Amino acid sequence: MEELIAKRYVKALKLSSDLEFMKDIATIFSSVAESFKDNAFVSIMNNPNVDVKDKLSILLAAVKEINSSKVNNFIKILVENKRINIIPAIAKELQKYVSDSTKTYKGTVYSDTDIETKIIVELSAGLSKKFNSKISLETVKNNFNGIKVDVEGLGIEINFSKDRIDSQIIEHIIKAI
Repeated sequence: MEELIAKRYVKALKLSSDLEFMKDIATIFSSVAESFKDNAFVSIMNNPNVDVKDKLSILLAAVKEINSSKVNNFIKILVENKRINIIPAIAKELQKYVSDSTKTYKGTVYSDTDIETKIIVELSAGLSKKFNSKISLETVKNNFNGIKVDVEGLGIEINFSKDRIDSQIIEHIIKAI
């Protein structure tokens, strides 16, 4: 439900803004959305005993870097309509819009072993060429037994499981015998 509401707010911003402004506001809202991962911040924003003006001043202080009346008015509308909690969803929608507009995406490579930077760069270049976009990848070490590439903005997920490859090799050998 939050995503649908966030899409409406982002659509209104898109209609009245250029791409550079959307990039700026996406960056600002992403940093504000990070605040929602802090339980203390969320409890303040959800607390009915905290005055609406105080909540508004906290959020306006968070976005003062962009110094735009459009952003300030947008924050005021969110506060007045009691939509503060959809700020993370708005940030996600803004980031998606900017990524789709600029064809620039971020992806993650998961593996249980260290992967050389050269391989990550080649993989990024190959995916960028295949999908006619600029894809940058970062590595995350976890317990996945193989390699998994996830580019969320494009809906790409590629994985090479060592266990699956081993079982396919065994099946192939058995079929050959």
